[in-house]
Amino acid sequence: MTAPAWLKPGIYGALLGAVFVGTVGFSWGGWMTGGGAEEMANKMAREAVIAALVPVCLGMSRTDNERMAKLATIREASSFKRRDAVMETGWATIPGSDGPNRDLAQACIEDLELDAS
Repeated sequence: MTAPAWLKPGIYGALLGAVFVGTVGFSWGGWMTGGGAEEMANKMAREAVIAALVPVCLGMSRTDNERMAKLATIREASSFKRRDAVMETGWATIPGSDGPNRDLAQACIEDLELDAS
């Protein structure tokens, strides 16, 4: 059985078109895989939780009896050690958790500097 003459170019055209549409869709069209979407959603959720907990960090810093000494220690630390300094104060420890949260400490630094001025 022989295939019509137009079938072979039609199949090639469909395959090339599918590759082209897929490439353009994932590159410029905003398409993404399920894993990529899940990763983006997790990142956004983490950022939202950290943003919601910054006021807790600031509140703990305001009620700390040793606030001024701890703020001085944070200011004296080099820029890349400030996060560790905030973690050592205990202000970046989420209530109910065992230890400080690095992301919360980093987010808290920005508002502490504004708050301390």
